[in-house]
Amino acid sequence: MSVAADDRKNQRGSQATGVRSHTLLFCKGLAMGLGDSVPGVSGGTIAVITNIYDQLIFSIKSVDLTAVNLLFSGRVMDAWRHVNGTFLSVLALGILSGLLTSANTVLYLLANQFEALMAFFLGLVLASSWLLKDEFEVAQAQNLVALLLGVLLTVVVGMISPRVAELSLFYVFFSASLAICAMILPGLSGAFILLLLGVYEFILGALIYFNLPYIGVFIAGCVVGLLSFSRLLAWLLHRYHQLSYGCITGMLLGSITVLWPWQHTVSSYTDAAGEVHPLLRANVLPTNYAEVTGLEPVLLLTFVCSVSGALLVLVLHRLFNSRSES
Repeated sequence: MSVAADDRKNQRGSQATGVRSHTLLFCKGLAMGLGDSVPGVSGGTIAVITNIYDQLIFSIKSVDLTAVNLLFSGRVMDAWRHVNGTFLSVLALGILSGLLTSANTVLYLLANQFEALMAFFLGLVLASSWLLKDEFEVAQAQNLVALLLGVLLTVVVGMISPRVAELSLFYVFFSASLAICAMILPGLSGAFILLLLGVYEFILGALIYFNLPYIGVFIAGCVVGLLSFSRLLAWLLHRYHQLSYGCITGMLLGSITVLWPWQHTVSSYTDAAGEVHPLLRANVLPTNYAEVTGLEPVLLLTFVCSVSGALLVLVLHRLFNSRSES
């Protein structure tokens, strides 16, 4: 009797642990979706912060011909395990929920509390960059070069002026392929890439008005880009782990230029609903912010939000590490 009771107790414990881990994974996906919806913020950054980046890349890479063969031979559960299906499905559900939620949360904050929101993301990035120093030897010359190249890449992308494009189906496919690659790279924003390529407003309009041909081509571009690029990332992480994380850390640090809380709008665009949104911003010093924009720099609020973002990363990092060691 005692053995059976112990078995039932262990089963209940493992089920509870599974529910907790899936809930935590869903929350990580939720945060990734919220981040991906903001031009300048990367879901890949959130994946690094929440300690699932490597698992995400290798899971996406596992969607291959082996998985297809298992599926069509009737070995559905084997195919599911091969692609880490539970991880990907729970995370994808969280990302989708985050994208839907962002319409009423992050986008509102972006329009009404821009300085505070950017300061919060800035704190996240700075703390994450500090923690990533354990993934590579900063003193080694090749890793330092990789870090500087990562900084340069993000800064250069952030300096490119957005454009208005001719929107053929092929161009939308191409734009989606590039944007999804940016979404899984820390420091690069998929939404910002769409803005640079001149399709951000159009894709939002296509989603609003259910323009199925363009939506279908956009999804196809995302799938092709994601499956192709994940293989390159997985190979780099496996063969050149320290160099890869040196570059990733550099890309995080480079995104500071995009996440700077004090910016003024240089040019704007009007979306399909007739609302005006910033298209191109320029960074200014907080001492000049009021003069340039007519708004208060809210230094105390931005400081508190930045520290809160950094503390959140440090607390989550300690929590994840303590759970993995137990």
